[in-house]
Amino acid sequence: MVDAAFFPLQWLAEKVGGADVTVEGLTKPGVEPHDLELTPQQVAGVAKASLVVYVKGVQPAVDEAVAQHAADRGFDAATAVPKIDAPHDEHAGEEEEHGHEELVYDPHIWLDPSRMATLATALGGRLAEVDPAHEAAYKERAKKTAAELGDLDFKMATGLMRCANRTIVTAHTAFGYLANRYKLDQVGIGGIDPDAEPSPARLAEAARIAKEEKVTTIFTEELVSPKVAEVLASEVGAKTAVLNPLESPPQGGDYISGMTANLTALRTALGCQ
Repeated sequence: MVDAAFFPLQWLAEKVGGADVTVEGLTKPGVEPHDLELTPQQVAGVAKASLVVYVKGVQPAVDEAVAQHAADRGFDAATAVPKIDAPHDEHAGEEEEHGHEELVYDPHIWLDPSRMATLATALGGRLAEVDPAHEAAYKERAKKTAAELGDLDFKMATGLMRCANRTIVTAHTAFGYLANRYKLDQVGIGGIDPDAEPSPARLAEAARIAKEEKVTTIFTEELVSPKVAEVLASEVGAKTAVLNPLESPPQGGDYISGMTANLTALRTALGCQ
């Protein structure tokens, strides 16, 4: 049994694990992952899972469940359950808050397909460790999945290479890794937490930058109210469009199709050739 914290990690675990594993998604479709509260049954499932795939800092409930299992077993949290954390650079995806010199950890690494490819390879190795009988199959599927993600990365890099604008204004600051990978400038209306209300100063700053950079599109999300983004768009004379942080499955699609839809939305908004 593999527990996957939310959609992109569940998709990856199913791709790499194939028929050799049963993957349980801890976050149901349509649920905002940051707000997840685990049921007692899910907490018990984390304790019994052969592998837990999650990103630290996205879902406190999942972090706590893994740590609790460690305490119950008398182990350090880093070794208590066979698990895999998504890899990240120490400073990648951080942002400087307006008016403060505070760097904020950005956990949204799955929005960079190249990092997802790295995670696919690592996941194949971890599955092989906990289930050596299927080692060859896990590693082969991991290799194939990493190649698919590499193709997606190339498609996005070439699609965003020549654009009239390189500034994206987003509902919350979830796209730091994507922006860093493809040399875009992200301006978040809200911070890392999608539920946090932006301050008047932050709204004013986002409006100023949007006007200066001649931004034509303010990006909203499927799981977050678009109200603030719509007000900002009206103020700066822009339209709105969805840029999906893929924290839940896109309608009728998977991770690859969701990122491809994001590429289309970005190319339209940025005037890419």
